[in-house]
Amino acid sequence: MAPGMTASATVTTSARSSVGPTKSKSKHKSNGYHPTTSIPLSAMASTALDLTSVERRGQPTAPREPIKKTSRPHGISDAPTYCPTTEEWRDPLEYIKKIGPEASQYGICKIIPPDSWNPEFAIDTEKFHFRTRKQELNSVEGSTRANLTYLDGLAKFHKQQGNNLHRLPYVDKKPLDLYRLKKAVESRGGFDKVCKLKKWAEIGRDLGYSGKIMSSLSTSLKNSYQRWLCPYEEYLRIAKPGVHQQLEQEYGGPLTPSPAQTPVKRSQANTPSGANAESPARHASEALQNGLKREADRDTPMVDAPPAPTSGGSGFTAVNSGFTSINRASSDRKSFTPEVTSTRNATPDESGLGSAAPVKRGLSTDGASDISKKEPDAENEDGSNRRSKRLRKDNVPTVAGSHMTPFRPSAPRIPREEDLAPGEACEACGQGEAAGPLLTCESCDNSYHGLCLDPPLKRKPDSEWNCPRCLVGDGQFGFEEGGLYSLKQFQQKANDFKQGYFEKKMPFDSALKCHRPVTEEDVENEFWRLVADLEETVEVEYGADIHCTTHGSGFPTLEKNPSNPYAADGWNLNVLPFASESLFRHIKSDISGMTVPWVYVGMIFSTFCWHNEDHYAYSANYQHFGATKTWYGIPGDDAEKFEAAMREAVPELFETQPDLLFQLVTLLTPEQLTKAGVRVYAVDQRAGQLVITFPQAYHAGFNHGFNFNEAVNFAPPDWESYGMAGVERLQAFRRQPCFSHDELLWTAAEGASAGLTISTAKWLGPALERIQKRELAERELFVKNHLESSPHKCQCFKEGDGDCPLAFKIEDVDVLDEDEQCCSYCKAFAYLSRYKCHQSGKVLCITHAGSHPCCDESQKNRYLGAGHTLYYRKTEEMMNDAHAKVIEKADTPEQWEEKYEKLLDEEVTPSLKSLRGLLHEGERIPFDLPSLPILKEFVDRCNEWVDEATSYIVRKQQNRRKNERAWQTGTRRSIGNSYQDQKERESRNVSNIYRLLRDAEHIGFDCPEISQLQERAASIKEFQASASRALENGTSLGVEATEELLEEGRSFNVDTPELDQLSKMLDQMRWNEKARTSRGLFLALSDVQELIEEGKRLDIPTYNDHFKFYRDQMAAGQSWEVKARELIHAEFVHYPQLEALSKQVQIGALPVSKDTLAAVDQILHKQREAHRQILDITERCREPDFRKRPKYNEVVDVTKKLEDLNSKPNGTLDLENERKRHEDWMRKGKRLFGKSNAPLHILKSHLEYVLERNLDCFDTENDTPRLPAEPVSREQSPDETKGPEEKTHRQVFCMCRKIEAGMMIECELCHEWYHYKCLKIARGKVKEDDKYTCPICDWRMKIPRDAARPKLEDLVALIEEVPGLPFQPEEEEVLQHIISNAQGFRDYIARYCNPIVSTEAEAETQRFYLRKLEGAEVLLAYETNFFRQELHKWYPVAPEAPPILEVSLSTRKPRPTKLQKMLVEYGVDNPDDLPEHAKGKANSLRRKAANAEAAAAAAQAGHGGFPPPSGNASYGGPAYYDGHDKRDHSDDEDHDDSMMDQSYDKSFSEGQEKRQSMSRSLDKAIEDIDIHTEEGKAKALEILGRTEDGRKEAEKIWGADVWTKSSLREAEVTSPKQAEESKDQSKAEKMLTDERDEDKKDAKPKNEKDGEDTKMTTASLEDERNGLDAMIDGE
Repeated sequence: MAPGMTASATVTTSARSSVGPTKSKSKHKSNGYHPTTSIPLSAMASTALDLTSVERRGQPTAPREPIKKTSRPHGISDAPTYCPTTEEWRDPLEYIKKIGPEASQYGICKIIPPDSWNPEFAIDTEKFHFRTRKQELNSVEGSTRANLTYLDGLAKFHKQQGNNLHRLPYVDKKPLDLYRLKKAVESRGGFDKVCKLKKWAEIGRDLGYSGKIMSSLSTSLKNSYQRWLCPYEEYLRIAKPGVHQQLEQEYGGPLTPSPAQTPVKRSQANTPSGANAESPARHASEALQNGLKREADRDTPMVDAPPAPTSGGSGFTAVNSGFTSINRASSDRKSFTPEVTSTRNATPDESGLGSAAPVKRGLSTDGASDISKKEPDAENEDGSNRRSKRLRKDNVPTVAGSHMTPFRPSAPRIPREEDLAPGEACEACGQGEAAGPLLTCESCDNSYHGLCLDPPLKRKPDSEWNCPRCLVGDGQFGFEEGGLYSLKQFQQKANDFKQGYFEKKMPFDSALKCHRPVTEEDVENEFWRLVADLEETVEVEYGADIHCTTHGSGFPTLEKNPSNPYAADGWNLNVLPFASESLFRHIKSDISGMTVPWVYVGMIFSTFCWHNEDHYAYSANYQHFGATKTWYGIPGDDAEKFEAAMREAVPELFETQPDLLFQLVTLLTPEQLTKAGVRVYAVDQRAGQLVITFPQAYHAGFNHGFNFNEAVNFAPPDWESYGMAGVERLQAFRRQPCFSHDELLWTAAEGASAGLTISTAKWLGPALERIQKRELAERELFVKNHLESSPHKCQCFKEGDGDCPLAFKIEDVDVLDEDEQCCSYCKAFAYLSRYKCHQSGKVLCITHAGSHPCCDESQKNRYLGAGHTLYYRKTEEMMNDAHAKVIEKADTPEQWEEKYEKLLDEEVTPSLKSLRGLLHEGERIPFDLPSLPILKEFVDRCNEWVDEATSYIVRKQQNRRKNERAWQTGTRRSIGNSYQDQKERESRNVSNIYRLLRDAEHIGFDCPEISQLQERAASIKEFQASASRALENGTSLGVEATEELLEEGRSFNVDTPELDQLSKMLDQMRWNEKARTSRGLFLALSDVQELIEEGKRLDIPTYNDHFKFYRDQMAAGQSWEVKARELIHAEFVHYPQLEALSKQVQIGALPVSKDTLAAVDQILHKQREAHRQILDITERCREPDFRKRPKYNEVVDVTKKLEDLNSKPNGTLDLENERKRHEDWMRKGKRLFGKSNAPLHILKSHLEYVLERNLDCFDTENDTPRLPAEPVSREQSPDETKGPEEKTHRQVFCMCRKIEAGMMIECELCHEWYHYKCLKIARGKVKEDDKYTCPICDWRMKIPRDAARPKLEDLVALIEEVPGLPFQPEEEEVLQHIISNAQGFRDYIARYCNPIVSTEAEAETQRFYLRKLEGAEVLLAYETNFFRQELHKWYPVAPEAPPILEVSLSTRKPRPTKLQKMLVEYGVDNPDDLPEHAKGKANSLRRKAANAEAAAAAAQAGHGGFPPPSGNASYGGPAYYDGHDKRDHSDDEDHDDSMMDQSYDKSFSEGQEKRQSMSRSLDKAIEDIDIHTEEGKAKALEILGRTEDGRKEAEKIWGADVWTKSSLREAEVTSPKQAEESKDQSKAEKMLTDERDEDKKDAKPKNEKDGEDTKMTTASLEDERNGLDAMIDGE
């Protein structure tokens, strides 16, 4: 075997030199892990199993289910496969009950769960470790094992006689199978009879010999039999009774129970006995192989495989042919073992489990005697039985948290001397060498006295000696314990073996260029070939009967996975035994393997032999993952045939092991069983599938590869009879059952008060009766024997006093010790009564009490009871009571049936109440009652009659009508009104009452509703007569009387002709009353229309006074509606007419539409409300304090609301003019900052920005002159915990006077740092070695400005206009703050602006303040010019002195004007090329632009030099400033303040002339209009109202209230066309006025223009600024 290999499955065909046993050499460990010290399995850890590497349900590795198997070995058929639906899958026992009648005929069946059912694998594969059992395939087959065992004994016998059977005798050049020869002779009557009848030739033909002269063949067979078999058979005839007697003595009774304690034997690894014993199967098998002529180095090929090549190679080791001498070197012996060179998997050493090497099994004779000498292994303590026994309560649990404990195997032995070790005392008498010399058996190491043997041995043999027990054979056989594995290790072992085994056996596929894959049919055929092959021994390992309590279940459990839905699933094998109808619910303790699952880990060819379940229970086996498992099943009906076939096939095995079928160690091929008339079926189980076995059904199977299964038993109600038969069978074979069947039944019976179901009582009643009769009969027999044993007065079983030596007790308590409740003879549970011997401590059941020798007393004395105690757990009365309760429960259905029959027999027309009560009682019985459906159908028919009759009986119909309305609103809409109306009419027909009365008589029952319905029929007839009289009298009856009569008719809930006529007459009377009371009330037009429509529907005649009146009212209302809608939807609403219509409705009470009237009132209300708002605003505008005047936003909101009105209220025009005047002020403010084209709301936001900027630049407290400083590159963020004083001392830079931020550049002259952002320098445009001069040091460097900077004087003038504004501007507060801040700074720096005291020493201070001035958003012209001139004087940089600044404009590229945008939109350059419809607007824009330029020029002309502020004495006066301005005003040497005053006077005179000219033009405009007529006056007012001067002129002519009067009159007389023209003209004027007020930007002053021609030192920076401006503007 390759190094590191862990696989141990071997195929052995080695040659031996002799048939008999020889001393084997020392063997290595078997594979797996054999720890020398006890290591808890929970402490072991190995590599986890990769679940993706195995076949699993729902995974890509899942095997596909074939449609149908084409063929199977031996021609057997498949058992059925079921695929339940999800609904069927919900109840396991119910589904099994459903398929049971069919599936039980096959013994087994397969169930494929629904696809949705796929529980996860819950075992931790890293910690899961298990032990295996080794299996030799040709040893598990019964015939093969009998053959090999016989040959082993034969070889030992002849070797002991000195005649070594070196090799098998040859006949016709073929080895003779001596066992088959022996069986053939036995079947023909024995040796003498065969010789007498000359049957040797016939036997030869049966053994397969042909082609030889029959006389020679007969002689050879006869001689072989005489030489080899006759002596051994004669020895067996003499020695076998003695061996059987010895076995009987050892096990305390006749050889009925199995002498073998367990089919699982301890491993011989690490023990001395493991090195000196070999398997008898191997001995005999090798002897057969020695005699066979086989071709060397050849595998056993598959059926369709071509001959294997003879050349060497990997795979299996060749087999030697022919006999070899006994002296042959052991190295020549070869084992057929797959070579695995792969070391992919870690060896057990790597995982802490140790390495393993192959080793052969020990001797078969080292059986119960050796096992009993050793302490049972903790892992396989309970492996000696198919199922664990009931567990002791006082033992320590094997797993924490588990109440499961392993049971103790008990094997009674012959008492021996206490101080003698095994092998030092005789096995027959128990004495040592003092009684004579001891002979030691070479096979089993047991010792015997020669005289104790049967036949006696008087002389000690010189050669090896084997005891009679070994020569005869005690039938012991079991699976040797294998190694300890994790799932990963066992998977590797299984896969390696399967691959190596089939590697050279499969035929070569020329299409696939490789060997054909192994199929399931290949594996199945090969398995049965290996099982039946005497010559080839294959050993595999099987992890069987692994306890879930110690290793864990593959299913989730409620203890470990309470939230997992599969933990409580009915098909979970941990839950299935305790299903609601399962009888195992009544077992008080868990039974490992029955109520607690076992798991099985298989590899290829590992097998489970023929057996049926303990107690004949059902079993469920689920495959979690892995390769296919093939099952074979035999129906329970064929169980006796199967057992007979097994006994007939291998009677030798049953001689010493009558309970062979309980041991799960024997197979018989399906072919042999089929020939014996046994039905055999097969099924292939795959991953995720269940196999169910049925009671008493024998089953077996094998695995196709590595897989993992889990199994458990369960017991539906139909199992009970099988369970009783199973217990009786166990008792007959003296095998201990897993639980007490009697206890199960009585536990179920005692739970009757706790919810015993009828179905349980049905099977429990007969079962209790059965065991009660049996128990009472056995008790009666014992009492009879007790009383007959010796005449005496017995107080135990007879009334009165006595002196009976038998102790008698009644104890209904649980017996925890199993020895106290199991019969020591038959092993059955003595639950109801037990008999205890105080001398030996043995307990017997009532059946064997007294008859079995439990002590040295005679049978008579044992029956008498001296030294014994008889215990009754249940007295006869207790059993009768329990049985009576169960029978009462079981008879519940029959009792109900009797009540039913009695009720029908006693009453001709039974009461419906009685019938209902009986039905209710029957429905509460959870059992199928034959008469219940009939009764239910009859009661339902009666209930239907009562329901229908009740609808006519009950006088109040509210509930019925509510139901009808609810139905009508839902279903009725979908199926149509006509169908429902027809249905209602049919149900309300009066004839239905008479039909119901006839039906009641026909059905034949009695109820109160029948008499009530009869009374109702009489009342209806009486009503019809009264209604006919009322109809004849007409309306004279009155409304109330008619209503009462009608209500009486409706209470019958039927339709009659009189009812409809009465209803119509009542409706007409009600209409007349309603029409009369509605006169004089205000009704909507819809109300009148409905009233008229109702009258038409009721057939009110047209001549009716009320009907005629309301028709006239409706006509008047409709006419009003038409007029009102016309006015509402007119383009110009005429409010007086609307007022008139509204009053008409109120006065005339006309029926009109509520919506129309509301619309009229809404329009009038809006008009009035708007007028009130205008008056309120106008009044507030006259407040002397401008802060109390209305806010501008309030006025804007009011004017927006006015726009929604079709006609403007009085005062609207004045309000709009005042708004325009306020907006003119706002525009003026925008122009100061160069924001002429910006929206009005920009003014306030820009002022806030200016204030924020100026607060930093005009800061004189924290920002004071300092020396140049380097900015901190990574200055920390301001600490919020510091006080305000610490925050203000941060360094500020640049003109903006802010802290360091972003990219900064240093001026090479003043060393001040400036922000790139403030200078609009793009990143990367200035290199590190470039020198930069700031605009403060070099006046030629332009400072980028986004907006113009107004002079402080202009802002002062702007705020001085605020008191004259009609509204309170929102900008006033900010503007005032800006002015205060700038004026404070001007006052602060006044001392530095005196030319008289200015010196060069102050140059840096002047530079500092100039930097602050340039950074501010308000221009202090004098101070700025002063500092610039002074700095140039002290530190000239430019060749020329800086020009005098008069304005500070924005450096951004001007936004396009509206005219420019229009030219771009139409794609022309000249306004004259515009389309005709656009030229008007273009001309207006041109005029506006011209006016703006003129205004800008006038403003520019009005500004001369900038003298210092006269209000501050710190300034040196205008002389110095005028001296510096000589270069710009060379012609005006005497320029002084008087010149400015003259310009102001000139501007004022020009304004006066302009106003006089405008007045003259107004007079001229109206001189041709007749102002004395209304039309002329209106036209003149319309012209004069366009301007403020015109409005004043109109007030002079017609008075101050002219505008109020004219507006109302205008609305009355102006035609719609004139109003439209006036509106259009007003809009045009408004547009012209707005455009005229918006000026363009002021032109650049001449001196600044001259400055542009000056060459800049860094021209590239200027280009960059312009580019950034363009990017900002989006152009």
